[in-house]
Amino acid sequence: MTPGDQLLLATTRHSTARATALAALSLTSAGAALLLPAALGRAVDRLLAHDAGATRWVALCAVLLTAPAALDALADLLAGTTAARSTAWLRHRLLRHVLAAGPRATADAPPGDLVTRLVGNTADAGAAPGALAAAVASAAGPLGGVVALALIDPWLAVAFLAGAPLLVLLLRAFARASTDCAARYQRLQGDIAGRLAEALTGARTIAAAGTADRERARILRPLSGLSRQGHRVWRVQGRAAARAVTLVPLLQIAVLAVAGLRLSQGRISVGDVLAASRYAVLATGVGMIVGQLSGLVRARAAAGRLAEVLAVPAPAYGTRPAPPGDGTLELRGVTAVRGDRIILCDVDLTVPGGTSVAVVGRSGTGKSVLAALAGRLADPDAGTVALDGVPLPELSHDALRHAVGYAFERPALLGGTIGGTIAFGAADPGHEAVTAAARAACADGFVRRLPEGYATPCAAAPLSGGEAQRLGLARAFAHAERVLVLDDATSSLDSPTEREVGRALLHDVAARTRLIVAHRASTAARADRVVWLDDGRVRAAGPHAELWRLPEYRAVFGA
Repeated sequence: MTPGDQLLLATTRHSTARATALAALSLTSAGAALLLPAALGRAVDRLLAHDAGATRWVALCAVLLTAPAALDALADLLAGTTAARSTAWLRHRLLRHVLAAGPRATADAPPGDLVTRLVGNTADAGAAPGALAAAVASAAGPLGGVVALALIDPWLAVAFLAGAPLLVLLLRAFARASTDCAARYQRLQGDIAGRLAEALTGARTIAAAGTADRERARILRPLSGLSRQGHRVWRVQGRAAARAVTLVPLLQIAVLAVAGLRLSQGRISVGDVLAASRYAVLATGVGMIVGQLSGLVRARAAAGRLAEVLAVPAPAYGTRPAPPGDGTLELRGVTAVRGDRIILCDVDLTVPGGTSVAVVGRSGTGKSVLAALAGRLADPDAGTVALDGVPLPELSHDALRHAVGYAFERPALLGGTIGGTIAFGAADPGHEAVTAAARAACADGFVRRLPEGYATPCAAAPLSGGEAQRLGLARAFAHAERVLVLDDATSSLDSPTEREVGRALLHDVAARTRLIVAHRASTAARADRVVWLDDGRVRAAGPHAELWRLPEYRAVFGA
């Protein structure tokens, strides 16, 4: 069983009660449909014999005609509810896992593709319990039709079963081809969504470069492949329908021919012939089975894509509280690999408690990866990262997240309001703590000038890049108790504001240990020590003033 099949099984188990009720309704409806031909046959025989009991059989036929309509209406309502609840369960599970996995979840799947999986693929997979229940009922019709033919006369069933293997081969070929088409189609949809999300993120750059037409062509490049797969689905369905249109009437004619022969021999009645003709139609009900198979095929392909996301490991946390200490951060023999590339190789680094270390280097030398490892937004492929002597994986989730805070180059404003953004992630830091953090980040002034101050919705606050960075810094200041990791978090600040923030880091922030990814020489100069990364290794370490004497070091800053 593939991971996708296991996920579908778990989804079905989650909806067991509703799927069982749906199957019961569908099977009851199918049972009524199976009883109707027999009742019609008996009614015809009684009417031809002028039997007084014919009225009861006619009344039974009327009931069997109307009952499936009511049952099918209830089944449709229950199918919609089942699909909605299953989809919601899948979306919650996927969302929880993506958020728990953090940056790892977007390593292989871009955000746009993840959204497609979270929205579209969950809907397809969520329909699986209902489709499975309906498939059971749709299979009951053909199977019941064959059994009914055998009960009327065994030779009728033999006539049908002679061509049944062709029907099985037809369904098998349809399922195989449809599975491949659905999987390719969904992947291309995710590719287009990923490209679109990238373009929307860089809309200003595209407009400034005047490359809108080129970008539109890039986004829509997979569209031709999507079209091919869509046409392929139609061809597969068309071929299946064409073969069914050829095969099904032949089977029905064979059954009717044998029924006519047995009638002429006096083995069956006229009513039996009528019933046999109806049962032959039920026994060849390929259309319903193909329809349910299509839904199950889409669900299986979608579940495979969801299982790929769920296979991304979420970090497991320990149970230890933060140990006593001053916030000393140690990296020993740290190696990080992304794909086939070694980003960091055997890096040793110590950030003593209460000091600041700037990490510098050219683009692509592993600075941001090192910053992610320092607070366990990612785990190294080799080596250990420890806080005050305790490896980070041994710390509990809350202990680690309270001890280490992050500020990024492009912070996400997720708190709803400006004050909520600064407090985001804390249980209840209090208004005083929020404003103190904003003052330390030089954000209090512009926040108070907003229409509703700290209660201003983020969507209603037009913020510059520097103001957004200051809010990100304030959030980190409000949460971190020991270590601050600043991943180019002051790049949009003007020099006077950057100096003010630097002073606040020394005097107004609880976390006195700082690991700073720096691109400016001025930022590196204010650090107690600089670690110079080159090609994933530590090339040199020491005070900025000493390293500045090296031409290669100055070249890192373009000086």
